[in-house]
Amino acid sequence: MSTQQPLRIIAMIPARYAATRFPGKLMQDLHGKTVILRTYEAAMKTGLFEEVYVVTDSDVIFDEISSNGGNAIMSKKEHECGSDRIAEAVEDMRVDVVVNVQGDEPMIDTESLRLLLDVFRGKDADLIDLASLKAPLADKKDILNPNNVKVITNKNDFALYFSRSPIPYPRDENTGVTWYKHIGIYAFRKQALMDFYRLPMLKLEATEKIECIRYLEYGKNIKMVETEVKGVGIDTPEDLEEARKILSKKNDH
Repeated sequence: MSTQQPLRIIAMIPARYAATRFPGKLMQDLHGKTVILRTYEAAMKTGLFEEVYVVTDSDVIFDEISSNGGNAIMSKKEHECGSDRIAEAVEDMRVDVVVNVQGDEPMIDTESLRLLLDVFRGKDADLIDLASLKAPLADKKDILNPNNVKVITNKNDFALYFSRSPIPYPRDENTGVTWYKHIGIYAFRKQALMDFYRLPMLKLEATEKIECIRYLEYGKNIKMVETEVKGVGIDTPEDLEEARKILSKKNDH
């Protein structure tokens, strides 16, 4: 492996102001700093990236990051999803791997990210178009919950399919199978991301409303990496309260 060129890896944090379920959530206060600023600083603190950028459609978010010394990019046009927003931003950048960090997940787990990036230096690195994380689900309620996207993989941990339904379907009890939740942090090869940006949505993605299905429909290889960390995404005011409690415990003021 020593003959491999070092990879240029950057993090992109797509940040919309007008979130459907919790508008303006990225500018909410989280122990003296906004959610988006905490996410940006957490990504920087991992030490895994040459650069970290927030890419946004919002002057408010752009100013928040810029005025605190961070890198912010304004999107030139409207985008359907975070991947499109990132693709526009990196189109002219010299980069090998782009990590999509969710703007509403300020509790970044450095170890999970390290495992995710390690696969691009591993034995089947040349086969990988993008990589993402999965975490085991034990509770039947979580397995059945359509808000939890499930993923199944082949024996080499490449994704076969993602669904809001419980996959595999448990026709028989006690098969010993483990269900996995897809954790929406991605590491893309730049070419895969640009292909996604240019290719139209097909029917499976449109039906499930899961953007990574587009990669599978066009024959891309998605390597899945197992983690125990399920993340703390801030989708509702209740999630924000939960994040505040966690930060209080860490004494991170």
